[in-house]
Amino acid sequence: MSDANRTKVASFWEHLDELRSVIFRVAIAVVLLGVVAFFFKDQLFSIILAPRSSDFITYRWLNHVAEGILGEAPMDNFSVKLINTELAKQFIVHITMSIYAAFILVLPYVLYEIFRFVSPALYANEQKYALGVVTSGYFMFMMGVALSYFLIFPLTFRFLGTYQVSSEVENQIVLDSYIGTMMMLNLMMGIVFEIPILCWLFAKMGFISATFLRKYRRHAIVILLVLAALITPTADVVTLLLVAMPMYLLYELSIIIVSISIVSHD
Repeated sequence: MSDANRTKVASFWEHLDELRSVIFRVAIAVVLLGVVAFFFKDQLFSIILAPRSSDFITYRWLNHVAEGILGEAPMDNFSVKLINTELAKQFIVHITMSIYAAFILVLPYVLYEIFRFVSPALYANEQKYALGVVTSGYFMFMMGVALSYFLIFPLTFRFLGTYQVSSEVENQIVLDSYIGTMMMLNLMMGIVFEIPILCWLFAKMGFISATFLRKYRRHAIVILLVLAALITPTADVVTLLLVAMPMYLLYELSIIIVSISIVSHD
């Protein structure tokens, strides 16, 4: 084996070892923060379960706005009681949400480790772009999660959780359904908010342009509606529109960002 081949093999195994170290450090960080979140159960679930009652900040704010416009509050006081039907489910949910909270908290560190791992292979200007993409990607993801938690999920839960076909039929929402819907919407909206970042990257690579995005706007709207239907964990139109509208606004924002980036690049 030549010296060049030995160098390549050594380099491969060195990169593999470094990748293992990155994964190990990230896993340790998630586990440690997960343990911390596990022992702060009351604080954690006071946040998670807040949207199930009318005391939640979104409902109070909407009532305040409606009172200023209409002179009366449109939302009555409510509190949806969650039930559990499986022996170990509450303990499993506790562990799952502790890990979920840990992942959200440790995400900046995860992105930092990823950037540190790939940065040696990038040129100086690419490192600048990569750092900007990582930072912007994190904030856009958290904005999507925040929008879901404070607006999309509460309004969806308020509508579906209190809707009755008859006063004789009482809603009993299973804890697993509540948690699963919240996590799905939060995660999907976080990913959806990466659309402007992806469009900017594709524009930098020459794959798309603002003209292309404008030309195929109608096609994009149909695709976004389909994606919103796939993301939406329920089949109601209200949730579909609540998810589809931010996606469309992000598409329009992407056109503006791509236009500005191309002009500044030229």
